[in-house]
Amino acid sequence: MKPTPPTPRVDETRPFRPVRIALLTVSDTRDASNDTSGDILAARIAEAGHVLAARNLLRDDVERIRAQVKAWIEDSGIDVVISTGGTGLTGRDVTVEAIRPLFDKEIDGFSALFHQISYEKIGTSTIQSRACGGVAKGTYIFALPGSNGAVKDGWDGILKAQLDIRHRPCNLVEIMPRLQER
Repeated sequence: MKPTPPTPRVDETRPFRPVRIALLTVSDTRDASNDTSGDILAARIAEAGHVLAARNLLRDDVERIRAQVKAWIEDSGIDVVISTGGTGLTGRDVTVEAIRPLFDKEIDGFSALFHQISYEKIGTSTIQSRACGGVAKGTYIFALPGSNGAVKDGWDGILKAQLDIRHRPCNLVEIMPRLQER
């Protein structure tokens, strides 16, 4: 029998605190008119009450991706960077190579949980994704695959709760002030 995951709890006595999120779509085939995964994320970010602080679409290019994410890490007006696309296994999939070197710490549990959620829907095909997360200079960074389903899985199944300070028993927002402590 498959274990049932715990139901997320929201402590309604705590005030919601929006975070400022930058959204990056990485694709050689999409543009602003057909960036469906980016549009899904942007809508979910707004629906959750967060601020879409920046949005960009770049081709699969390590240096450009890294430069954009690095600029957002340095921007005090951005708390979280979420990318979609470029996490697969083909030669053009370079998002992970672009952002992983920026991490001060990797959030291993993000990848593990993403694959668990993904496995429930697409089975062993989840091994073709290199979804990952980390923190760099106090900014959270999450790389999601480019499919609409994967974006929904990553946001609905993990990020929506973890980016809500009211989520219990703990969440990523409440530790943001301590990410750079020494």
